[in-house]
Amino acid sequence: MVNPQYEIEYSDEKVTGWGGMRLMKEVLERSGVSRHLSEAPLPEPGSNRGYSPSVMVGSFLVNVWMGCYRMSHTEVLRRDDTLKELFGWKQTPSGSSYGRFFNKFSQARNQAVFPTLQQRFMENIPLRKLTLDVDSSVIVRYGNKEGVARGYNPGKPGRGSHHPLLAFVAESRMVANAWMRPGNTGASSSVEHFLEETFGILGPDRIGLLRADSGFCSEKMMSYFEQRGIPYIVAAKFHSGIRSKVRSARWIRLKDGVEVCETRHVIGSCGKERRLILVRKDAGRLPLSTGRQLEIWEDEALDARYRYSAYFTSLELPASAIWCLYRDRGDAENRIKELKYDFGIEGFHLKNFWGTEAAFRFAILAYNLLSLFRQLVLQGSNQPTLSSLRSKCFALGAWISTHARKRTLKIALHSKKRPWLDGLFSKADSLSPPFTQFCRS
Repeated sequence: MVNPQYEIEYSDEKVTGWGGMRLMKEVLERSGVSRHLSEAPLPEPGSNRGYSPSVMVGSFLVNVWMGCYRMSHTEVLRRDDTLKELFGWKQTPSGSSYGRFFNKFSQARNQAVFPTLQQRFMENIPLRKLTLDVDSSVIVRYGNKEGVARGYNPGKPGRGSHHPLLAFVAESRMVANAWMRPGNTGASSSVEHFLEETFGILGPDRIGLLRADSGFCSEKMMSYFEQRGIPYIVAAKFHSGIRSKVRSARWIRLKDGVEVCETRHVIGSCGKERRLILVRKDAGRLPLSTGRQLEIWEDEALDARYRYSAYFTSLELPASAIWCLYRDRGDAENRIKELKYDFGIEGFHLKNFWGTEAAFRFAILAYNLLSLFRQLVLQGSNQPTLSSLRSKCFALGAWISTHARKRTLKIALHSKKRPWLDGLFSKADSLSPPFTQFCRS
């Protein structure tokens, strides 16, 4: 078969490849975030020709949803007249305009803007008790930027990085709070101040459980949780004292290939014993099991056979329940990966550290709004990533037509999929805070 030859012609018709973004326009407006942004103390333009703060932030969120992860990538939206008209913008900023806007942020401004913005957003999710997962990550940086320093970097040892700190709400699959930190910061550095801000956003009485990995395992941190009355499960570090507990443990079979042991252990020099749950998994029966392999036996084959985990907790639940509760924390790692791969938190960085943090925290806001869309509009049992949603919902050819003073967004879509998309538009148009649907899920 001979391929047909096509001639090339050009058209002045304003067509967008992102017609499905009307869904996110409804989420942005009906969630109340647009109004909150207009009330926030954001940097004002330096001239009458400058962009309003709401346009700066709103268009930045759209750029994130479209897959931009550098300031220069924002030219895609800048050239899309139909998408700008859909959101009511005559023009959108260039990459350099975004850079100047974010460089106006300082530590004081970040503290004035983001906790209040997050608090108003999380107030619309009326869950009485929340599970808070605290975690840190490493973002590799190139070039001479503020806050970039050598620290813990397992992927690229010796390379400069930032070391952000995040708090996830497990039930809503959202980020409650996030800070950017210099790369040479320890995992638990400044955590008390970070948690104080997070508790102000959520309310300390709403925290039913706090989970953290071994980077936060210290006498200081657990005493802080106990003084605040926050129930916790913290992964333990396998220092010599806990290795000794493993060697002398009396294991109880939980299920095939998994055994648990409950004991008490003193961490630090305070002399206070805390409940310690030990778990070991038979790697022969469960080859994909997680945990740490310990060299504690004289027999190397025995060392290689098991993988171990250990948890300090203030809960009085059975040991098996403690292990199951902490195991669900792995979803936070998936959220961090999605933030890196789909939401550009590794890409939007400036020379000014606080400007970098501002862009980072607005990308977190974009993530929370998309999470709201996934759970209240899509309402599926699975949680598709942003990259999947772009091809499934957002990247739809469309144009705007005007007839009898009525504007219509026309979307090019196969007839079989139109009822499904109509259903999404109906759900998006009916969003209204508070989002009590989370209480019924």
